[in-house]
Amino acid sequence: MTTLTFEEFFNYKTASRYHENLAAFFEIEKERAHHLLMEYLNFGGYPRVVLEDRQDEKVRVIDDIYRSVLERDVAYLLKVEKTEAFNRLIKVLAGQIGNLINYKELSSTLGTSFQTVKKYLWYAQKIFLLNLVTPYSRNVRKEITQSPVAYFGDLGLRNYALGIFGTVASPAECGFLFQNLVFLILSSIRHPGLTTLHFWRTKDKAEVDFIVEKGETLIPVEVKFKALTDVEMPRSC
Repeated sequence: MTTLTFEEFFNYKTASRYHENLAAFFEIEKERAHHLLMEYLNFGGYPRVVLEDRQDEKVRVIDDIYRSVLERDVAYLLKVEKTEAFNRLIKVLAGQIGNLINYKELSSTLGTSFQTVKKYLWYAQKIFLLNLVTPYSRNVRKEITQSPVAYFGDLGLRNYALGIFGTVASPAECGFLFQNLVFLILSSIRHPGLTTLHFWRTKDKAEVDFIVEKGETLIPVEVKFKALTDVEMPRSC
């Protein structure tokens, strides 16, 4: 099962008062909306975590979930008792969400083979810990072989892996977390089989964070974690 989506989290916190129009909530109660956004960015959407009011209890619950995933689920899938390399992989990727995965670099960092890194990433997707997004290309072969970027299935679990669970506050820390959140939102509303999600980058470093592809329709989505007074168009568009 997936964790609570951003919309489900907001509806729970607001007793579904704005269920049909969350945009109105963001406009009417801006301060509370920002507070709830920061809460979700910090603690994520695991129901057991969301239901706890005290931070020490949230930490206890996410620790239990983290250990359960890494020590039980992964050990079962990999058929090994020691999962240190897998744990290190998760921590490394937690610190570089939204960035290109360099398999060679990961292999060197973890002291494992290229194929082992790929196997670990495959398992991480199967247990809904990570999601890999491939670059947009009209050439399907290139899309398969070019480096993907990784996003976490739950923001709280990602923060816990880095030791910053519940303490994220600065815009610099929130930027990639917010990008991960937008990925989760886009994933929750897309239609599997009909809509695909990619990113786009060129060699001269023009980029678009997400490309939503639906048939012949392409929707570029650029993510910024800041208050905008006017619409801005990035150079890549």
